Amino acid sequence: MNKEDTISAYILCGGTNSRMQTEKGLIIYKGKTFIDWVIDAIKPITNSIFLVTRNDDYKKFGYPLIPDTYPNKGPVGGIYTALLHTNTDTNIILSCDIPKITSSVLKTYLVDKFDKSNTVLYVADNNRTYPLIGLYSKKLVTKFETAINNDHLKLVRLLEKINCKCVKTKPEDYNALQNINTIEELKILIKNT
Repeated sequence: MNKEDTISAYILCGGTNSRMQTEKGLIIYKGKTFIDWVIDAIKPITNSIFLVTRNDDYKKFGYPLIPDTYPNKGPVGGIYTALLHTNTDTNIILSCDIPKITSSVLKTYLVDKFDKSNTVLYVADNNRTYPLIGLYSKKLVTKFETAINNDHLKLVRLLEKINCKCVKTKPEDYNALQNINTIEELKILIKNT
């Protein structure tokens, strides 16, 4: 895929931030907010970038804010909102707490490996999967809506019922996948910079 209108990107900025105790996407790391790092990784891939959030503090980044259709439904609700909103079949879905993500990782493991036969493609390292670094087809919108209506909000369980493909990244790219959820993880990130 080239940088064109065939792919959109949605960054999930919602969440209660209970473990971090502050808005994760707005945390400063190496002089930029987490959300800036994520946007910079997406920009070489697509111009269609949207932030899934109700928080007006994100307006300053200059991208459209898309409020959750169903608030407080976690990543399943955020992905549903993105798939309901999008005009493209293929959509990059990313969390806002992955400041080390790179364009190279997104292109190598997602964009270049996407096959229309899979409705979801996401990445993994040696130990865990990262479904919030993934490509999602708009065709899944009804499956996500059904999950919300039935209060089935565990993303991993929902993905087990969908035609997914998981791509294992190379060890040198593991760090790019790291999501920062807690104050302790943030301290380690800053210490290792």
